[in-house]
Amino acid sequence: MEVMMMYVIFFLNVCLGAETTGLSSLSLTKSLSVEKEGDYLISPKGTFSSGFYKVGTNAYSYAIWYTHSLNKTVIWMANRDKPVSSKRSSLSLQRTANLVLTDADGSIAWSSDTYSKTHVELMLLESGNLILATYNGRTVVWESFGHPTDTLVPNQPLIRNTTLVSARRPGIYLSGFYKLKFDDNNVMNLIYDGPLYSSVYWPRVDTTIFVNKRTPYNSSRIAVFNEMGSFRSSDNLKFNSTDYGLGFKRRLTLDYDGIPRLYTLDSSNGLWEISWLPGTSLDSCKVHGICGANGICGYTPVPTCFCPVIFNQTDSSDWSKGCTPRFNLSCGVSISNDELDFIKLLNTDYYGNDLNTYGIGMSFEKCKNACLNDCKCVGFGYSQDGKGECFPKRSLLNGYHMPDVTRTFHIKVPRNNTFNSQLLSGLNCSMKVLDLNVRNVLYYDDQGQKNPYIKYLIAFVGSFAVIETICIVIGWRLIFPRHIHEEFENMGYILLAMGFKRFSLAELKRATQNFKEEIGKGGFGTVYKGVIDNGRVVAVKRLEGVLQGEAEFWAEVSIIGKLNHKNLVKLWGFCVDDDQKLLVYEYMENGSLDKNLSSLDFDKRYNIALGTAKGLLYIHEECLEWILHCDVKPQNILLDERHEAKVADFGMSKLLKDNSEVNDTSFSRVRGTRGYLAPEWMKNQTINAKADVYSYGIVLLELISGKRAWFPVVMKQDDDQHEGSLSSVLKHKGHNHLKKDDDQYYLLVDWVREKMKEGKIMEVLDPSIGGEYDKEKVERLMRVALMCVLEDRDKRPAMSEVVELLTQYDECSQGQDDDV
Repeated sequence: MEVMMMYVIFFLNVCLGAETTGLSSLSLTKSLSVEKEGDYLISPKGTFSSGFYKVGTNAYSYAIWYTHSLNKTVIWMANRDKPVSSKRSSLSLQRTANLVLTDADGSIAWSSDTYSKTHVELMLLESGNLILATYNGRTVVWESFGHPTDTLVPNQPLIRNTTLVSARRPGIYLSGFYKLKFDDNNVMNLIYDGPLYSSVYWPRVDTTIFVNKRTPYNSSRIAVFNEMGSFRSSDNLKFNSTDYGLGFKRRLTLDYDGIPRLYTLDSSNGLWEISWLPGTSLDSCKVHGICGANGICGYTPVPTCFCPVIFNQTDSSDWSKGCTPRFNLSCGVSISNDELDFIKLLNTDYYGNDLNTYGIGMSFEKCKNACLNDCKCVGFGYSQDGKGECFPKRSLLNGYHMPDVTRTFHIKVPRNNTFNSQLLSGLNCSMKVLDLNVRNVLYYDDQGQKNPYIKYLIAFVGSFAVIETICIVIGWRLIFPRHIHEEFENMGYILLAMGFKRFSLAELKRATQNFKEEIGKGGFGTVYKGVIDNGRVVAVKRLEGVLQGEAEFWAEVSIIGKLNHKNLVKLWGFCVDDDQKLLVYEYMENGSLDKNLSSLDFDKRYNIALGTAKGLLYIHEECLEWILHCDVKPQNILLDERHEAKVADFGMSKLLKDNSEVNDTSFSRVRGTRGYLAPEWMKNQTINAKADVYSYGIVLLELISGKRAWFPVVMKQDDDQHEGSLSSVLKHKGHNHLKKDDDQYYLLVDWVREKMKEGKIMEVLDPSIGGEYDKEKVERLMRVALMCVLEDRDKRPAMSEVVELLTQYDECSQGQDDDV
């Protein structure tokens, strides 16, 4: 009910202009009172407000927030670590030009520490900058832009002496443990600055800054993003928001989980959508301190902390405090090597804190003995990639478990006969996520043999996890309303992924009325329309040709389910039932591009081209695990109610792999659709993202011309005898796999190239496009398309370049034109 009331208030404010009061400035000897509802400043156009903001029971901070976001999203806070009372607290401007925040008892909670002989006033600019300036505005004495908290807004610079500091937890505005700042080498770092230790986790310090594509040579130390959504830093870090362009309200926030995210405000509902993430260079489990000392971070499929066997969570309400061992092996404890053992953790590592006995080319036994003989060694990692690397640790910090980690970790424990029974009796709330540990991190003895008690442990923990999950789900349904999901979206944090669900086959049969209404069919399976229990309309795809077992399928689908981008069709869940495997997607009312093409004007086609490029850019370069699509075509580009493009069927290449295909560039058979296949598919070359770029280029040509990738023509029988004929051209280009009906068809790409050479560019344009259109945009789209379909894949642009070309309206260079 409370959430519904917030929505009502938000829409009243937006529609009726309710928030039109507020002060334009605060002058000398005046004050703002925490008890007066109308005592706040507002920017000239009302984008930002500044006043007392409730941070707890009878606790307030002076803050700046976005006026029209649903929960008044804060971008700056003066006294985040020292809130003031809800009674008699005030902000006042003294005669000395010092801005002072006083508590109920008259004590100073915060001040600007400024002095000026000239009279000044406090003003909130439309940029979100709160300034103390002379009356004519020419001299700024103090500004909030120079003292950020956890957020930057457009054109607010991060410079050498400023730092972003995360919040402690969602809704808790106290200073957290993560910082974003420039170091002494002119490189912008993310730092975990916890109560016990401090470390840099981005960019990784075990590689050079040049590997991370940064540079230390620019000493200006400045980073800023503009109103277009383009971020640039003096150390060469740069990125664009996925909705690049003017007209959006954005913020860059260092979130409580240590990850910086760029957000865009949806003006229709006041919620924030993620428009940039660091991508593969930083995911949640690579953030230091996220699970505390001894804790391990893994994916289930969202980031989850858990403790190793015979460790307990230190504080059930705070994972940053980590896990406490149920034993003592400090150097002061006398114990022989015969009394020591190791827990073996597969695909797991603890980052950093190596002892000097680190070595490469060491045998496992030598590595283990080195740790046994050193009382400071609490465990060791050993590489499984044949290099024989040994990583003895003095402490277990920054633990992470991922399937692609090629290291096995061994934690030193006492060999105690009572431990086995304690493992069965010592379960408590601190082990509530041990089900992941049981599945992936098995308990072994020091000979590598599975402990005979492990089957009992697994059975007990599995039952415990099932019972607790049922209780949590029932409690969640009873206590929290359905709208709580929208509240999570407003937070904008990683919890967005919590909407992913495993459905039963009975649920999906009921939702689709036993798969009654077929809405599509393709190489991956048939798609049906359905309505799930919460009333949401979905598209259910029954997969065909999936060779993976249940565990492998679940793991791959979990990765796909974590992908979140406005130009990707959202995967809501999946179903595995014996040999049946199904995926549940959001439903697109307007269907696929191929069914709508003839009814679209040019501007819509151009926006679809750009949206598709942004979706492919995300899966190629920006998401947690890069993915090749392998079947980009109009049937896999769906349109929402506003004709915005959403790429579908991404990740199918992962789900349809057989056991001989070890990665995304290894395929035992051709994937894709004829007419859209890049030449390298036919040449048995390694497949990379440039194959998707080629297919995307064909889609662009279809958008421009309205023709299919290959279309029929009438040819004379003797055409094949003439040099340069269509048939000889196709054979020369290696397109024999497309031959049909004695070559009575034409490849669209060749047809467009011929028209370009003849200077008949506008003849390529689809006659069904009505109304006015920008000729320069037509030519740009065509040039980009022809760059994408170059025979030499090394000359094709990456999707990031395509997005930049289509967004910034730049002309292609002469060199690129020559290649085309």
